[in-house]
Amino acid sequence: MVHIDRLKLTTSKHFDILNQNERMWQKKKTLRLIYREFYKLLAHYIVRFPNCDIVELGSGSGNIKDVIADCTRTDIFRASGIDRIENAYELTFPDSSVSSLIMFDVFHHLKYPGTALAESSRVLKKKGRLIIFEPCLSILGLIVYGLLHTEPMGLFKKIQWFAESPVSIDDSEYYAAQGNASRVFLRKNYASRLREWRVLATRHVASISYVATGGYSKPQLYPPSAYAAMRLIDRLCNPLPALFGTRLLIVLEKR
Repeated sequence: MVHIDRLKLTTSKHFDILNQNERMWQKKKTLRLIYREFYKLLAHYIVRFPNCDIVELGSGSGNIKDVIADCTRTDIFRASGIDRIENAYELTFPDSSVSSLIMFDVFHHLKYPGTALAESSRVLKKKGRLIIFEPCLSILGLIVYGLLHTEPMGLFKKIQWFAESPVSIDDSEYYAAQGNASRVFLRKNYASRLREWRVLATRHVASISYVATGGYSKPQLYPPSAYAAMRLIDRLCNPLPALFGTRLLIVLEKR
């Protein structure tokens, strides 16, 4: 189990989720294989500039380092897999000091996404990239995340774009709205709020193989020996994102 300094957690819910995730990570070999493929997908979009960092926000157990070795892992707590504590709303990185910033299942936990995006833009170098990986609201995605996942979708809840005052790590509440990335990046409603970004990619990933592992909270529905067959199903479903997309990759470039 990952060692976590509970004093740095905003709520006990963070602590419980992180320890549960670590148990499932160790238990499910197939989950580890799939996440490795996810990290490879993200690594494909990374850009590197001299004297600039590659940073992941909300790294959890820090497993991204297995694929992106030079990635600085951050989170809101101190743990064995974390390099430094960071607050997405008030990063400690200097202006224009980061070449690529990664948010893997982090965006839907941002109660004030506009504040976090502004901070991301500040620390990124010109033409630096923000790489976001999130739940996708296809027909299958709505079923999986709406009916089978414990976190709320937040589809009809107003998104508060900016925080009215500084948000500290100790004071922030646990927030989740799994539909926020699809609402912000796949619809036109928020286009005017993204003018300082160039959208390089919005890619839907079927990843039935991931859904059927049960993720970090549900039982796995197929044996590890069937992993290759499940990956084939993924490839067959990828051309039908409106039906089968369960993951959404967004790549933004700082203008």
